[in-house]
Amino acid sequence: MFKVTINGTIDAVWREITRTDKPQGAFFNMRLHTPGLAPGAPMQMRTKNGKHTGAVGEVLEFDPPHRYTHTLKFTNLSDPPCVVTYDLKETPAGVEFMMTVTRIPVGTKSAKQLTSGGTMIVNTLKAIVETGKPSLGTRTLYAMFGLLGFTTPAACKAEHWPVDKVHAPLRDAPPEREGSEARPGSTPAA
Repeated sequence: MFKVTINGTIDAVWREITRTDKPQGAFFNMRLHTPGLAPGAPMQMRTKNGKHTGAVGEVLEFDPPHRYTHTLKFTNLSDPPCVVTYDLKETPAGVEFMMTVTRIPVGTKSAKQLTSGGTMIVNTLKAIVETGKPSLGTRTLYAMFGLLGFTTPAACKAEHWPVDKVHAPLRDAPPEREGSEARPGSTPAA
């Protein structure tokens, strides 16, 4: 579970995690592609230029502006899909944002990527909502992603992942079990 309190409105946080009109700065500057955010709909995260798909999934729950759940499978890995849930709650201190990853096989490359990436996601989301942009370090990282795009595996090319098909159905995910949640800790609320 990754958790942060954001000094902003619940609508601003929700808009940032569900936007399809431009890249999502909190999610590695990837752009959300989907025919519609509703249960059963396919979703995928594509590079800024749209040439590569980094992750695919299926929307499981969509309850604006409080909860969004989807499966997630990295296109460069053979690991089964996991489930990612974003919960938003208004508090006197701001918006409590929590990202929970479940049904993830322990020890997989996907688990490692999500464990290391989760903290960056919540911290970058906080920075974007509060200041309008990611930190300088994150912006530099995103610039490097753009420069190194040519090194992305061919298996990740967008043409291999049509957006009208669910590529990571939950039936392919391992069953829920005790200890299957990514638990790297949480970020302190600021």
